[in-house]
Amino acid sequence: MLSTQLIAALLLTLPLHPSDAELVWTDVRELSMEGQGWSELKNPFDRLPAKAEAVVRAPVWKLSRDSAGIAARFVSDSTELHCKWALNDAQLEMSHMPATGVSGVDLYVRDDAGSWRWLACPRPNQQSMKAKLVGGLPPGSREYMLYLPLYNGVVSCELGVPQGAALKPAPQRPAAQSKPVVFYGTSITQGGCASRPGMPHPMILGRRLDRPIINLGFSGNGRMDLELADLLGELDASAFVIDCLPNMNAQAVAERVVPFIEKLRSYRPETPILLVEDRSFTNAFLLPSKRAHHEASRRALKAGFDELKGRGDQDLHYLKGDDLLKNEDTVDGSHPTDLGFVRQADIFEPVLRPLLSAGR
Repeated sequence: MLSTQLIAALLLTLPLHPSDAELVWTDVRELSMEGQGWSELKNPFDRLPAKAEAVVRAPVWKLSRDSAGIAARFVSDSTELHCKWALNDAQLEMSHMPATGVSGVDLYVRDDAGSWRWLACPRPNQQSMKAKLVGGLPPGSREYMLYLPLYNGVVSCELGVPQGAALKPAPQRPAAQSKPVVFYGTSITQGGCASRPGMPHPMILGRRLDRPIINLGFSGNGRMDLELADLLGELDASAFVIDCLPNMNAQAVAERVVPFIEKLRSYRPETPILLVEDRSFTNAFLLPSKRAHHEASRRALKAGFDELKGRGDQDLHYLKGDDLLKNEDTVDGSHPTDLGFVRQADIFEPVLRPLLSAGR
């Protein structure tokens, strides 16, 4: 009879996961990809087109290599799902944001009622990752969505299922829900500091509204650059959300908001545009300088909004920022935790939903 110690030693030598030979791997680019507005890319998981490198500011281009908001929708009947992904940057986390959000992948599944439910988010610990996302699933075919990292770029990403299991692109969205909502903004839009790639408010809203989302958040660099207005104008969106004030002061807002919207309108005269005030720093209640900053930038945004409305822009809309963050839903008074992102989604949703009428 084998000793307990020998049995334990033998068990340690057994593979915990199927080998590559036992799995069939599919490049996620062969699935239903969402979150990218352009196809002519320098690298396959970029958020801006290759031509933008020569047009936008250098930090914007660098941040556009992060895969925030990019997702793969697929259908599978497998009882387990695996993922391999390789990252551009060896730095997997930040001092105030975990590796799961910076460099991880995040799996959701559509339930029997048609709602998206969270399923798995493995913990990245190296630049080239292989992980079992989930196992023990009941038999049956389901639709899934895999979000890619928020603050790291992706070199490659594959999904694996056991031989004999199916994995194929998800069906196209209905025509009335096929146009993306495009968010342009700051680190908060990009997803700082969500714990998982599916938790920034643009991604939460995408699931609630059942729409594709394009996330053009650029950490520290959402500044209403006219070059971005040109690029956004190339996108056939259902709505544009412009949320740049956290990276701007009142003077910059006053100088840029009207030219930026005019430029975007020259390309998309009938697409709804939502202007968003900056969130309030959660300690601004006791810091007069921060309150003054918010008040000045918001006055400038509202003045630009009123000017544009006075010129006849009937599909320009406005969202106040006072309640976007509250007392205990940030990591640093500025960047939301997951709770903060849920609260932001709660505020955005009733404003955005009426703008997304059929056909937009």
